[in-house]
Amino acid sequence: MSWNRKFTQNKLQGFSHPLVKKIPVFSLQTRDCVCEHDLYSPEILSESVPEPQQLWDGTLSEEQRLEAVLFLAQEPLTAKKLTQFADLKDGRQVRKLVKNINERYDSASRAFRIYEIAGGFQMRTRSLFASWLCRLHEVPLEVRLSQPAMETLAVIAYKQPVLRATIEKIRGVQCAELIRQLLDQDLVRILGKSEELGKPFLYGTTKHFLEVFGLNHLDELPDRNSMAVF
Repeated sequence: MSWNRKFTQNKLQGFSHPLVKKIPVFSLQTRDCVCEHDLYSPEILSESVPEPQQLWDGTLSEEQRLEAVLFLAQEPLTAKKLTQFADLKDGRQVRKLVKNINERYDSASRAFRIYEIAGGFQMRTRSLFASWLCRLHEVPLEVRLSQPAMETLAVIAYKQPVLRATIEKIRGVQCAELIRQLLDQDLVRILGKSEELGKPFLYGTTKHFLEVFGLNHLDELPDRNSMAVF
């Protein structure tokens, strides 16, 4: 039997549960009949999801607003954006609220907390749970780099803006293909062109590089003397 899924408009009138906006109601259609299942009937939701008034008095605190924004964010958000989205005063208040939320998460041994990464803030699971989360197909695969690629990336990270000729001089081998791979993985980007003869490209790292390695700024990189490539 072949099944076709078609999305239909939500016909509930006067029902404003927040989940209604998250997932559309759908019907399952076969050759013989139409089996329509309303996922958002008030009877079902009233049994499974408590109304907001049952959880608090209806007043959303600044901390709750910030937590909700971070929960939905797909990438690190700057303090300025969080101030705007959560209707807060300034970046100083954002940092204070983040600290309070993290203290609450830590005291309750939550599997996640808010990290300051790539110039912004993002809610992430703790690295302790990485091996468990890898079992989920929805979780993006971690970036895997060969040793030569990692060495090339290290040179770019510490020497940026840097020419390909400089990278190859430090490593002692050609790096054109490795640089291309790093560009494809959005770990490296072209910062501009040098004023040298031929105006070759200058390379540097990306915001995604900071996210992957859990860094907020480049000055958080390990001591360069500890890197074997140098």
